[in-house]
Amino acid sequence: MSIIDVGGEVREGEELNILAIENWLKEQGVVLEGIVKTTQYTGGASNWTYRLQYDNVDLILRRPPAGTKAKSAHDMAREYMVQKNLEPYYPVVPEMVALCQDESVIGCDFYVMKRIEGIIPRAKLPPELNYSEQDVHALCINVLDKLIELHQVPYQDTPLASIGKGEGYCRRQVEGWDQRYEKAKTINVPSFKYVRQWLLNNIPQDSTTCIIHNDWRFDNVILNPEHPTEVIGVLDWEMATLGDPLMDLGSALAYWVEDTDNMIFKSTRRQPTNLKGMFTRQQVVNYYLDKTGLSTQNWTFYEVFGVFRLAVIAQQIYYRYFHKQTRNPAFKDFWIVIHALHVRALKLIGQQKLQDSDVAQKYLAKVQGLLKK
Repeated sequence: MSIIDVGGEVREGEELNILAIENWLKEQGVVLEGIVKTTQYTGGASNWTYRLQYDNVDLILRRPPAGTKAKSAHDMAREYMVQKNLEPYYPVVPEMVALCQDESVIGCDFYVMKRIEGIIPRAKLPPELNYSEQDVHALCINVLDKLIELHQVPYQDTPLASIGKGEGYCRRQVEGWDQRYEKAKTINVPSFKYVRQWLLNNIPQDSTTCIIHNDWRFDNVILNPEHPTEVIGVLDWEMATLGDPLMDLGSALAYWVEDTDNMIFKSTRRQPTNLKGMFTRQQVVNYYLDKTGLSTQNWTFYEVFGVFRLAVIAQQIYYRYFHKQTRNPAFKDFWIVIHALHVRALKLIGQQKLQDSDVAQKYLAKVQGLLKK
């Protein structure tokens, strides 16, 4: 089995009009030799990602999903321009090839970039590589260091200065994700009413402003096959913006499943953060703050926000499945995960502020009892 991520068969209903794409690529001056081999990557649950492999060039195509609920979250032109302008300062960004905003080609905007060949560290690291505990620790450090490097990019006086509003980011994010959840709710998920109100009541001042990735996970990095703890690529820039780096870190930790987490989180784990050698979530925070010199009086806010934000992302995806806008069976049980995230957010709040809250504690005990069944 290859350790290189190559994609699989294109899912039914998500096929590409290859002839139209090839004609358009040739109009952009791209030389294509041989018959294309098309595969689709299954790791992403948002934008659809395809590999177009020719004899002379290996390409990746990104397009939004059908039945998109939040169009602003699938802005192909923005994702393309962020990477194109970031590449001179952050060389692990893929090389952009061309952007298409002519919907007559395949019915939506899309862009094409060059493929970076390497290992994408998903839920299980390739056993062929025989990672030791020291290797896992080095991988953990290198992935975190790449996030820190991104947060140090000098964006001022460059086109990147226009990708976000900057100051006031924390408040805009809480209010924005609150509204998105309300719009994407289905009848089988919690309201998050208590969590949402707590976040609105505890919004801090921004710690600083920098370029943030906004979807930082192990399965969004590419590792060097020859040195498999080295990060050579960073993917999935659709939500990158100017904002508070602690919000970026809190959002990243929402995906960080530890060995002591419950079975629901373990069953949905999509990165190898449970392995010996990996930091715990608290160790990640300590490492990041030590390396950057930042500090915070209320880390719980950033962690709760990250959990709520992940719940909204999952719910937006589940909304499409619930309304039969996608057939991907991987989304069928997302509503259960959203309940588990609700419990996790309440736990975090309870540990810090709500030890004496009868309402929160009774609800928490009730939902925990249901999840154990």
